[in-house]
Amino acid sequence: MPTQIQKLINSSSNPKLISDVFEFTQQAYGDKKRPSGQTHLEHALNVASILSEMDLDPTTVAAGFLHDLASTSSVSPDKKAALEEIEKRFGADIAHIVERSSELKRVYYSFHAKTASSAISEQKAENIRKMFFAIAKDIRVIIIDLASRIDGLHHIAQLPAAMQKTYADETLQIFVPIANRLSLGDVRRQLEDLAFEFLDPKTFAWLKENMSQKYEERQKYLARFIPHFKKVLKHERILFSDVHYRAKSYWSTYQKLQRHSMDFEKLYDLVALRLIVKDVTNCYGVLGMLHKRFPPISGQIQDYIAKPKENGYQSLHTTVLLEPGRICEVQIKTESMHAEAEHGICAHWAYKEKFNLHKNHEDLAWSKEIPNFLKNFKIDFFSNQVFAFTPKGDVIVLPQGSTPIDFAYAVHSDVGNHCESAKIDGKIIPLNQALKNGDIVEIITNKNRKPSYDWMRFVKTGFAKSHIRKLITAIPVSLFSVPNFVKEKIVQISTRKEKKPKKIANSSATGKKSGGYQLHLAGQKGMMVTYAKCCNPKAQDPVKAYMTKYRSTVLHHTSCVNFTALSKKFPEKIIEASWEES
Repeated sequence: MPTQIQKLINSSSNPKLISDVFEFTQQAYGDKKRPSGQTHLEHALNVASILSEMDLDPTTVAAGFLHDLASTSSVSPDKKAALEEIEKRFGADIAHIVERSSELKRVYYSFHAKTASSAISEQKAENIRKMFFAIAKDIRVIIIDLASRIDGLHHIAQLPAAMQKTYADETLQIFVPIANRLSLGDVRRQLEDLAFEFLDPKTFAWLKENMSQKYEERQKYLARFIPHFKKVLKHERILFSDVHYRAKSYWSTYQKLQRHSMDFEKLYDLVALRLIVKDVTNCYGVLGMLHKRFPPISGQIQDYIAKPKENGYQSLHTTVLLEPGRICEVQIKTESMHAEAEHGICAHWAYKEKFNLHKNHEDLAWSKEIPNFLKNFKIDFFSNQVFAFTPKGDVIVLPQGSTPIDFAYAVHSDVGNHCESAKIDGKIIPLNQALKNGDIVEIITNKNRKPSYDWMRFVKTGFAKSHIRKLITAIPVSLFSVPNFVKEKIVQISTRKEKKPKKIANSSATGKKSGGYQLHLAGQKGMMVTYAKCCNPKAQDPVKAYMTKYRSTVLHHTSCVNFTALSKKFPEKIIEASWEES
């Protein structure tokens, strides 16, 4: 470890920052361990090293050290205090990255929900990936999480048995597509192979054994061929930067083998020849020269420069016959294309050449600013949407500002029509509260409950509005005044006085008006409420309500000692309350 941190410090353009962050990290993490048994400090150092190897800036590397501090309760029970301390020591930018990193943990609920299906559909997986971007808000946060996942996969065998397959499935369904979408080729290959090796060890071992034989054979041939090829390029006056070869990843090879009846001889790109040239003009010049010198295989030419792949990958691919019995794929690209294919957007720290970075992808259009690219790039292409979970782990996609009522109708119209209340993380929330990305929303229904006129004031989706409008025009207005359980309570009190609870308040009213203010409970007015005698809350006071065992509500001042004790003991019975001018 001393050698590893010293290497990080020496290679950094801001060695003091890296040294200070490591010292702080040592004290903060101590000897605490992750579920795999690996210490948090070791993991943090490995993540920072991966980021440094990707040529990322000192700010991102420093945040990599600290990324777990605000998301792991065993390390930092007080998230707010941890973030304040990080901001005080290392600035708001690093604190922002760490905070966003902590929020990303919400994304994986679908995989860990007890009631969730083991199989995640492609549509559901895509919604989770979108949620990932929406929560991260900063490209550096995503890159740090990818680096963290790479290190985590190296310790997957030490995870509790129940978590191992989930961790690998998450990797292939969420992390690999995200790395591919960001054009992080090297990261993607590492994630694929590490997860594949765990999920199907027998196939992986078979593939590795067979690939090593084929790879060794083709590697030896290309190693002999490259010097001859360079002479040909010089003779043709082609300006090139490098000629080398690369082996296909195990996972990609397996996927392709399945499309070719598991026949290795049909995989011409198992070991591909890469030719790096100075500019785009030379790319096409080399392609013409290759086809003149070496016969091309029909149907095996792809122009990803004129028409880039969805993730922005650019290159010319052709498959040629180098000599009888020797068919090989050749990839032709510029230096910048090659750097971006390997390290995606991170390559802009290593390459300062100004070239068009625009990607032909509906969701991802990269900035053209190079020196401060990652710092300035903010993810806002999902800012008009919010992604929330059902308790079963399904993802509901709604417009920004949507409420639990919108969520209920998105689940099913009957759920919306009979929605009585809602919970997030087990706590009752107002029905007009805007949902946040990653919220786990539980809708509580009552078959006798009907939509409220008030709902029309705050619902966002057209689907919810149409259903509410349809029902409220068919039901007498008098039925919307108070929730059904409150009406039942009124009848109970009037007909069974002997069971009436002991009076604990100085006044009761249905949505009582006080000093020109109307009281709203859980976003609704017109609910029966009892004012607590212990604190005598008044209009405009900060208040909340407590639901008693008789299902009546008692209004307290939030500073009330009795209310504080009740809220700690029965947090699920606390109802938000507010005053609005009547």
